Amino acid sequence: MKINYSDQNVIKGEKSIFLAGPTPRGENSTSWRTEACKKLEEYGFDGVVYVPEYSTWKPKEDYVDQAMWEREALTEATTILFWIPRHLPDMPAFTTNVEFGYWLHTNKVIYGRPDDAEKIKYLDWLYELDYNEKPYNNLDDLLKYSIEKTNKK
Repeated sequence: MKINYSDQNVIKGEKSIFLAGPTPRGENSTSWRTEACKKLEEYGFDGVVYVPEYSTWKPKEDYVDQAMWEREALTEATTILFWIPRHLPDMPAFTTNVEFGYWLHTNKVIYGRPDDAEKIKYLDWLYELDYNEKPYNNLDDLLKYSIEKTNKK
């Protein structure tokens, strides 16, 4: 498995999973993507994992540069995994809402959130309407499904 961070050039032409969702902003916060990457490796994923964070796990300074990297990686991704552990005020995921709606039509999206996530009813409804699937409420199951879906393409 190759992890492709946003302080690196986007790897192209390989099966891939983009880990979309909120990025913790505080220095003392641990990204959910750390666990996701460990699990994907443990489950034997052998493609590219796009992580929209620096390899140092610190937020990117240049907003436009970060947004352009994400757009390129999202376009390249085989599967776009949205995990949205939204909690207000510390993990609002406002940008994630826009990205979710923007990429939903690509048929590359899979979506999940914990049962205690806040303000996700509309995202649940859209996903069920467009994909005829229920959102996952467990990150492990969502990660396993992402590998299955990516390997089928």
